[in-house]
Amino acid sequence: MAADREKAPQPPVLVIGRTGQIAASLRAISDDEMPFLCLGRREGLDITDADSLRVVLDGRRPDLVVNAAAYTSVDRAEAEPDAAFAVNAQGPATLARLCAERDIPIIHLSTDYVFDGMKGEPYVEDDLISPVNTYGASKAAGETALRDITHRYVILRTSWLYSPFGTNFMKTMLRLAQTREEISVVADQRGCPTAAHDVAAAIRTIAFQLREGGGTFGVFHLAGAEAATWFDFANGIVDLAGAGVDRRLRILPIATAEYRAAALRPPDSRLGCGKVAGAYGLALPSWRKSLERVLAQPLADMETKG
Repeated sequence: MAADREKAPQPPVLVIGRTGQIAASLRAISDDEMPFLCLGRREGLDITDADSLRVVLDGRRPDLVVNAAAYTSVDRAEAEPDAAFAVNAQGPATLARLCAERDIPIIHLSTDYVFDGMKGEPYVEDDLISPVNTYGASKAAGETALRDITHRYVILRTSWLYSPFGTNFMKTMLRLAQTREEISVVADQRGCPTAAHDVAAAIRTIAFQLREGGGTFGVFHLAGAEAATWFDFANGIVDLAGAGVDRRLRILPIATAEYRAAALRPPDSRLGCGKVAGAYGLALPSWRKSLERVLAQPLADMETKG
């Protein structure tokens, strides 16, 4: 009987969002030992709708929530600030209040873009946030709301996500490499490319520890171990892509000013991840190592909202 109880499936962790890179990666690793129930707008759960959040929390009664819903279009956010703040700031604030009322801890995903990129060395968790674009400002506001409303939070700042899911830089480079003879890529922005699967696996570890009462709350940086420019990352993607990509493709380095994006980007948003290593024993692989595994998977066309 005792053995049967030990093998009983665990209750699912409720994930707000279903089709983004992190939510899709959590669904991919969900199992009886740590199931993730990912719900988005198609299932009637909308981070911007307090009533839908309340209904799901009261109906499902989760003991842990992961907020993986986000407005992630950095350039479009400049023209749609209300939409970005609704999803990235007001939504998390409402979720934090509802979870605090029910004593439910939250794991919340944030970004390196809360920093201005002028430090000149990897950012640590206590560094001053100073976003340079609307997307970063909306994510910073979401962080602040969580910290003001509840004390049972784990905020994970990650960066430069890539995966087989949704729209991301890796998939864009693979598509361009099949259709172009020459592409230009920014070479004066530095960050830490991070596989969404590695973040999902880290969330699983954190969820286990929180459920066992041994987890640590707070803000943590969680990113790939090796820094790169977008130009470096593009070359790595094409080098490792294999079949279907012509390596004679010319990748030209350009300056940020030549790219003429709608939103400013931090020039150096590297994240120092020593705190999460100390608290949870987590150290993500370099992007080069994880990229090989990701490129071996089939690509999926999925939306990055919800």
